[in-house]
Amino acid sequence: MRLRVALIAGVGAASIWACLSETPRPSPPSLVVALSKTQVRSPDTLRVTVTARDPDGIDSVWVTVDSLRKGDDAFLRETMVDTFAFTIRSGANEQRQLSVRVEARDLAGFRSSLDTSVRLVP
Repeated sequence: MRLRVALIAGVGAASIWACLSETPRPSPPSLVVALSKTQVRSPDTLRVTVTARDPDGIDSVWVTVDSLRKGDDAFLRETMVDTFAFTIRSGANEQRQLSVRVEARDLAGFRSSLDTSVRLVP
């Protein structure tokens, strides 16, 4: 009888502790972006360095500059750092800014994105 009461009390205490403990929640990858320049000319080269982190593992990362899109597989690493080079085409001076979009997907399928832009100067 005492063993049964002790066992029930132990299971009850463990259940309460499990409810109160913090469990990690799945979330999208965190992204950090570094641009080689804040202003580009036409023609020019823009390098975009992306750092993506996720405890579930990064599946892939994509960068889009204007309408050019490049990507890379991370092979499920928790942290991926990669640099993508984009050639800014001749005659792009009709625009004032070029949009830059960075996206990452983790193993669980969560996606995150960051949007920024670079100024196009004559």
